[in-house]
Order: sequence, then C-alpha cells, then structure tokens
Amino acid sequence: MAEMTVELVAVERRIWSGQASFVLARTTVGEIGVLPGHEATLAQLEEAGVVRVDGTDGTSTTLAVHGGFLSITPDTVTVLAEFAELADEIDVSRARSARDRADTSEPEGRAAAARANARLRAAGAAE
Repeated sequence: MAEMTVELVAVERRIWSGQASFVLARTTVGEIGVLPGHEATLAQLEEAGVVRVDGTDGTSTTLAVHGGFLSITPDTVTVLAEFAELADEIDVSRARSARDRADTSEPEGRAAAARANARLRAAGAAE
C-alpha cells in the first residue's frame, strides 16, 4: 500500500503525525482528496472546515480546522491550522450552544456559527 507522511499542526500544538493513505480537506476553492504521489500543491484551508486522515493502520482521524494552509508534496501532507481540534476532544453540547448563540445577522456571528458547525461535523454530531 502506498503511503505518505502527514503532519497536522495548529498554532498551539502538534495535533497528529504519522503515515497515511489518504487525506481529505476543504480549501477555499473546494474539497481536495490527497493520495500518495499527489502533485505539489499549496492551498488555503476553509475558515471553518473538517480534515480527515486515513492512517495506513486502518484508523481514521477527523478534526475541525479553523483557517490555515494545506501543503502537499508527492510524499508529504502538512496541515498548518490557526486552530484545530480532534473529533474526540470536541464538547458537542458546547459546540451546539455556541452555534445557537451566534448572531448570524452579523459577519462575526456567521463565522462563529460556521466554526461551531465544523466542530459538530468533525464530531459526527451535525444535524
């Protein structure tokens, strides 16, 4: 099985690193799936998105990502996020509360709602 090295890094910490067979992310121009041997690419991540990494050991790691960049070479993928949270670290009730409190009539409120929805999607709790 072909593999690539993947690093998921947020401003405050390294989230995950290891060998993977596939990475799925949403950029500002659309969703991208990355397999080993992918053409070199640099893309801006969506402000409130979800990234999934399928490890070569059969596990899947999902996280909510808020801004940042995706750097791809044929052998590596690096996600450099402003903020990222692993799915199993997400407090679903807190994310729902944040989404419900967001004032979507204002740009900041729409951004807060989008971030809360990304957290819920990553945690598998989207409605």
